[in-house]
Amino acid sequence: MSSSDRQLTLNLFIYPGGHHEAAWRYKESEPKRVLDISYYQELARRAEAAKFDAIFFADGPSLPENVRYSSRLRFEPITWLAAIAAATSRIGLIATASTTYTEPYNLARLFASLDHISHGRAGWNIVTTSDAGAAQNFGLPEHPPHADRYETAREFLEVVTKLWDSWEDDALVADAQSGVFADSDKVHRIDHAGKHYKVRGPLNIARTPQGRPVYVQAGSSEDGRSFAAQHAEAIFTAHQTLASAQGFYADIKKRAVALGRRPEHIRVLPGISPYLGSTQAEADRLEEEINDLIQPAASLEQLKRMIGLDLSGFDLDGPFPRHLVDTNGPKGVASRFQLVIDIVDREKPTIRQLIKRLAGARGHWVLVGTPERVANEIQTWFEQGAADGFNVMPPWLTGGFDAFVAEVLPILRKRGLFREEYTGETLRDHYGLPRPESGYALARRRSA
Repeated sequence: MSSSDRQLTLNLFIYPGGHHEAAWRYKESEPKRVLDISYYQELARRAEAAKFDAIFFADGPSLPENVRYSSRLRFEPITWLAAIAAATSRIGLIATASTTYTEPYNLARLFASLDHISHGRAGWNIVTTSDAGAAQNFGLPEHPPHADRYETAREFLEVVTKLWDSWEDDALVADAQSGVFADSDKVHRIDHAGKHYKVRGPLNIARTPQGRPVYVQAGSSEDGRSFAAQHAEAIFTAHQTLASAQGFYADIKKRAVALGRRPEHIRVLPGISPYLGSTQAEADRLEEEINDLIQPAASLEQLKRMIGLDLSGFDLDGPFPRHLVDTNGPKGVASRFQLVIDIVDREKPTIRQLIKRLAGARGHWVLVGTPERVANEIQTWFEQGAADGFNVMPPWLTGGFDAFVAEVLPILRKRGLFREEYTGETLRDHYGLPRPESGYALARRRSA
C-alpha cells in the first residue's frame, strides 16, 4: 500500500460509562447499564456499522480505591468479548490480559477460543499491570518491579506464541473415511523450560483463523518501547502534542526496522477523547459541564496513582508543587508519569487545572472543538508521522461516540481517510497485517 493509499485505523475504546472520570454522572449517561451486556453489544454493533476496525476493552485485576466516586466495575474481558462476538460479525475484538497475573497456558486457551468463536477477530492487549494493589489478590507480598515485569512478559509471550503455533495449520484433518482426526506429526509439544515458566504443551485447541491473535501493547516507557518494537502489531499510546507523538512514532518504527521488521506492520494508535460542538464555544461548554461533575477527592487519588504524590491537603487553586515530585522513584520509569510531568512543565497549571486535564481521559489527548477541527487534527497527526490511526475514547457513552460517528466520520470519509466498507474478515485484514506461519511449520519447511 502506497503512502497515498493509507487509511486510518480507528478503534472504539470502551470504558464503562465513558472516559471522563465523572461521565457516569453526566445527564445523558446510563450508569446503571455498566453490567448489562446488551449495552455493550449495542455499542459494538454501532461501531461495526460505522466500519471501525475494532473495539478495545481495558482491564486490571484489582478494584481501584476510588470506586466511591468513579465507575470502576469491569466484566472479565474474554467473557465479555465472547458475548460481543456473538452479536457482531466483522469488527475486531481486543482485550487486555496481564502477563504478571495470568498463566501462559490458560491465556493461550482463552484467546485461541475467542479467535475461533469470532472467526478471526481477536487481539490481545499485552500488559504487565501497573497497579501495585493487584499483588495481594494473587497471594504475592508485593508488586514486582517494572523491569522484572517486562522480563517475565518476554518469556510469557514466547511461551504463548509457541502454544499458538503448536498446531500447524493443516494438523486438524477430521477425515471420517480414514479415521484420522488430527495429523499428530503436526501437533507439537513445546517443552518450554525457562527462568519463569515450564510448559509442556501442546495447546488443546487447533490453530486459530488468524494463526494467532493480533499482538497489541500499551506501554511507552523504555522497556515498553523495546518490547513493542520487537513484538507489537498495534500500539496504544498517550500523547498531548504533535511533536511528542511524532517522536514516539519515529522511534518505534526505527527500532522495529533495526530488528528486521517492516514498519507498516506496526499500527501506532494514540488515544483521542473528542468533545464536539457546532461551535468552539459550544464544545468548550460541554467539556466544562462534564468537568464540573468531578469529585476532587477522586481526581487527587488518580493523580497520586500516576505520580506518587498526595496533594489532598493542598489548595486546589494554588500552583502545582513541582518540586515535590520524586522523578527517581519507582513511578518515574512509567510513561504516564512522564506525560503528567510534561503537562506540568509545559503549562504550569494549578492543581485544579491539572486534575481537570487528567479527568477527561487519564492523560490521553482531549480534543475540544467542532467536527471540522477534530477531523483536521486527526488528519494532521495521520499525515505528519504521528499516528496510523486512533483509539477513539468517548468522554461519555453512548452519546459521545454517536456524535463522533455522525459528525466527524463523514468528513474523514469525504477526504478519503477512512473506509466506506470492510474489505476483509479478520482483525489482521482490517489492520493490514500478515497472517503468521506456525514456527513449527516454518522449521519443517526449512529442513525439507
